[in-house]
Amino acid sequence: MSRRKRRDNNQGEAMTPVERKAAMSLAGIFGLRMLGLFLILPVFAPYAHGLKGAAEHPALVGIALGAYGLTQALLQIPFGMLSDKVGRKPVIAAGMLLFAIGSVIAAMSDSITGVLIGRVVQGSGAVAAAIIALTADLTREEHRTKAMAMIGMTIGVSFMVSMVAGPVLGHALGVPGIFWLTAALSLASILFLYLVVPSPARQVHHRDAEVTAGMFGRVISDGELLRLDFGVFVLHAALTAMFVVLPMVLMSGEHPMMASGAQWKLYLPVMAASFVLMVPLVIIAEARRKMKPVFLLAIAMLVVAEALMALIGASLWSIAAALFIFFVGFNVLEATLPSLISKIAPASAKGTAVGVYNTCEFLGAFAGGALGGFLYVPAAHNQAQAFAAIGGLLLLWLLVAAGMKPPKPVATRMLHVEAADDAAAEALRQRLLAVKGVAEVEIFPDEGVAYCKVDSKVVDEEALKAAVS
Repeated sequence: MSRRKRRDNNQGEAMTPVERKAAMSLAGIFGLRMLGLFLILPVFAPYAHGLKGAAEHPALVGIALGAYGLTQALLQIPFGMLSDKVGRKPVIAAGMLLFAIGSVIAAMSDSITGVLIGRVVQGSGAVAAAIIALTADLTREEHRTKAMAMIGMTIGVSFMVSMVAGPVLGHALGVPGIFWLTAALSLASILFLYLVVPSPARQVHHRDAEVTAGMFGRVISDGELLRLDFGVFVLHAALTAMFVVLPMVLMSGEHPMMASGAQWKLYLPVMAASFVLMVPLVIIAEARRKMKPVFLLAIAMLVVAEALMALIGASLWSIAAALFIFFVGFNVLEATLPSLISKIAPASAKGTAVGVYNTCEFLGAFAGGALGGFLYVPAAHNQAQAFAAIGGLLLLWLLVAAGMKPPKPVATRMLHVEAADDAAAEALRQRLLAVKGVAEVEIFPDEGVAYCKVDSKVVDEEALKAAVS
């Protein structure tokens, strides 16, 4: 039996123990890294405003909070490409070491400038693309989506845990203690990488999971993808800007509502309740194929939340209600945006589209921190204007997103094929396009693969197998 046929016969099989171990361990490393970034989010602003130089330059507080996003954005694609040449694990280990060094710099600094430098160095440990590439090396194509979903779920859990654990740890350890903890977790991740994560039998380039240099033109010229890139930029700009302002609002002013260390009591019920409501909305979007209406509803919820904080955010209850609305929308968007990228991106350029999308996400975090820092002056108690400006940015996104085309309900499928020349490849492409449920096909004879966009609910699996036989 040929190698291709053996692979086709594996369709539908469960993940092997090695694949499960790889997916779970890499998701753990990714999650620990994101935990280190997110833990600081709800406690950083009150701490940073007390550092040397912050009173003279309050804007640096926001810039320092989002600074990691700038170096992440600049380096995550180059690090991913470097991992193709020197290996995945060395690049991931180097990135985690840089992240640990940045954490130590931030922990030992007593000035806002020193913490800013530490955050920049933290962000230079841009290992996301290399981790995804290693995941692709260690999993078969038919199980890669499951592995990536594990990573995505770990990121979501890390964010929710951080919103609650950040204030608790900040009270118990102090913010420098969180930085020290982050450094320790990063170093532990390097040991975990070499002692637990399997090593791939071979390393290849995966168009569906990695950036392909020749595909940049197609990706950045696609208007629908650009809408989504702009969207994730605004989403993370709004999140970061809000947390430059919100923790200070809760603990300062004429009538302080909640000390920094107690703010978990607000975030825990809000996050839990928002997650419960988010799940049915995502199911409606995906299973009932109402992606665009749910997507626009989620953005509108963010706009409403910021408007509430700007207009009536003078009590704990009004802030809690606004935060609940915000995080329902935020969680829905975090789940649906990557799905939309997968649906809209060309089948053979999915990895490149995701790489550009991630770059825009990190740039958004940096821009949001800077925006919040420049907008909000604690002594002026001008939080209403800051929340209104964030809401205005989200309203702009809503207007941009309203013009999006309803996405086709398709998923990317990779098939191993044999085509002797271009004529044979074209004949095979036509056979695949004739299969019910296949919407798009791209074949690369030199790689021996075909990338297809298929509607999983209607595709004829037997006809698909027969077409490549």
